[in-house]
Amino acid sequence: MATYDQLTEWAGLGHVTRAGRDTVAGWRIPGFMKAQLVEVGIPVAPRLIERVMMQGEAEPALLTSRGPLYRLTEQADPDDQAERSSFGVEPETGAVYFVMPDGEAWFADSGVGVWLDVLHCYGSRVTASELLSEPDGPEEYFPEKEKRAFAELNQLAKELEEIDPAAFNGYEGFLWPGLLDRWLY
Repeated sequence: MATYDQLTEWAGLGHVTRAGRDTVAGWRIPGFMKAQLVEVGIPVAPRLIERVMMQGEAEPALLTSRGPLYRLTEQADPDDQAERSSFGVEPETGAVYFVMPDGEAWFADSGVGVWLDVLHCYGSRVTASELLSEPDGPEEYFPEKEKRAFAELNQLAKELEEIDPAAFNGYEGFLWPGLLDRWLY
């Protein structure tokens, strides 16, 4: 299980937000998942999470195609500040979904702890990688760089799948396979 200290190693101090106990007290998710949000926290992650914005209400407020979820994060679309994508956690099950601006929910991970482990693996690899940490890619096309980046993405996909196999049981409507597949395009 990822720890607060491990997340801050790559995300940086001030870039991991822990939930207040009062914030998640009324949420209808398993108690150990509430504890993970309080003790471990959620990191800001490159190309994925801009802001951690955990809702304070006891009822899920993030409206999605799966029904209401508890909001964990929010990210503005750089082309349209009105468009927002978010991560949310499903009541009862604790499954985590990535919610598109139109409310379509894509399965991310099977639970909060697994999601935090996946974020740790993803964030630490991306921030440590010379190729994957480039915000917009190289200015010029370099086939050898593309091959190395593709190899890194394949390795990252294997590591993420080992952490949460359920997150890779499909492509359509699943966050991680789609995100990693489209990274270079």
